[in-house]
Amino acid sequence: MKRGKSFISMLCLTGALGLGAASAGAEGVLSQEMLSVGGDYCHTKFESIQEITLGQTRPALNDEGSADIVDFYGPCDHDPLGKDEIREQKLDAWRRSIEDFSE
Repeated sequence: MKRGKSFISMLCLTGALGLGAASAGAEGVLSQEMLSVGGDYCHTKFESIQEITLGQTRPALNDEGSADIVDFYGPCDHDPLGKDEIREQKLDAWRRSIEDFSE
């Protein structure tokens, strides 16, 4: 009976780890941790978009190992290259340019 319980526990743990690795395997996603039981709210870390490609039709993420990482809390299906993320990073770039100009 003990073996059965430990086998089921190991099977569940292995499955959970496998799902976590699969979800973190999306392009540019460094890590993703579910924060709610329903799985609709996550803490995700991913590479930022290269600033010079923000205005292009196909923006590109920074190279792996870049120090510019987005620390995002929100829906688990958030796309690092989606319209919302592009808009946010354009706003961030604009704010940085204004700060540089005012100094």
